[in-house]
Amino acid sequence: MDPIHIFLNIVSVLISIISFLFIWPVLSLFRILRFCIRSAYREKLEGKVVLITGASSGIGEHLAYEYAKHGASLALVARREELLAAVADKAKELGAPEAIVIKADVTKLHDCKRFVDETINHFGKVDCLINNAGIAISGLFEDQGCIADYASIMNVNFWGSVNGTHFALPHLRKSKGRIIVISSTGGWFNTPSLSVYNASKVAQQSFFETLRIELASDIGITMVTLGTVTTPLANDDLLTEVNIHWVPMYTVEDCAKAIVNSARRGDEYLTEPPWMRSVFLWVTFFPEIVNSVRRSMLVSGGKTSSQMGKSCNNGSLQPLNLLAHD
Repeated sequence: MDPIHIFLNIVSVLISIISFLFIWPVLSLFRILRFCIRSAYREKLEGKVVLITGASSGIGEHLAYEYAKHGASLALVARREELLAAVADKAKELGAPEAIVIKADVTKLHDCKRFVDETINHFGKVDCLINNAGIAISGLFEDQGCIADYASIMNVNFWGSVNGTHFALPHLRKSKGRIIVISSTGGWFNTPSLSVYNASKVAQQSFFETLRIELASDIGITMVTLGTVTTPLANDDLLTEVNIHWVPMYTVEDCAKAIVNSARRGDEYLTEPPWMRSVFLWVTFFPEIVNSVRRSMLVSGGKTSSQMGKSCNNGSLQPLNLLAHD
C-alpha cells in the first residue's frame, strides 16, 4: 500500500476519535442553544405562499391544513383534482387566505414547470416548496420479473422532487425561501422488500444534501425522514408485505404539525417519530446487529424466492403492490 494511504489510515482514525471526544459535546450544546432560540423566534407564516406536491391525501393533505391554520396561502399539486379541490376547500375553512388547485404529474417536466409558473402567476411569489409526492412497490427484488416496473419509483420519488425544485429555485432565491423534502428512514434503514424504494430515498437525500451546500444560506432545506405514518402509502397491505405491521404508527396529524414547526424553526433535519433517531445510531455503530434484525424480519415474514415472480406483458408495466400517495 502507498505510504501516504498508510499514514492517512492511521491519522484519520486518531483525528476522528479526538474530534468526537472534544468537539461533539461543544457541538451538542450549540445545537441545544440554537434549538431554544429558534423555538422562541419561529417564522411567521401569515402571508407566505406554500407549494405542496402530493397534496391530495396523506402527509401533503395534512401539511396543507397545518399551513392554513397559520394563515399561509397554498398551491396544491397532485393528479387527483377532485380530492385536491376538497383539500383546498377545507384549508380555506381553516384559515388559508387562498388555496389554488393545480392538476399535475411530478414525473413530467413540463407539468413541473407549469405548476411553478401557475403559482407565480397567481401569487407573485413562492416562499416554500414541499416535495411530498411519492410511491412504493413492495416485494422481493429477486422475484420481480419486470424490472421496468421500478422506473416509476425513481421517477416520482427522486426525479419528481428534482424537477419541481429546478423550476422553483429562482423564485425561492428571491424570497429567501425554504425547501422541505419529505423523505423516509428507508434512506438509511434498508427495510427488506422495499429495495428500490429505499434506493430512491437515498438518491433524494443525497441530492438535497448536495444542493444544501450549493445554495449556502440563500435557501433553507429541511430534510424530513419519516418512519411509519398513518397515510394511504403505509396501508395494511404494505405493512404486512414488508413485515413491519408491528411497528408503532405515527399519526399523520402529529407528523404534519412536527414538520411545520420544524420548518418554522429553520431546522435542517427532522426525524419522526423522534424515537427513530436512536435506530439511526444503531445502524451507524452496530450494522451487524441491525442487519441480523432486518434479516429476521424477512424470514419471520415467510418470504421465499419466486413467490411473486412475473414477467412483462408485451412491454406493458403492471407493477406489483404499487402504493401511492399524491
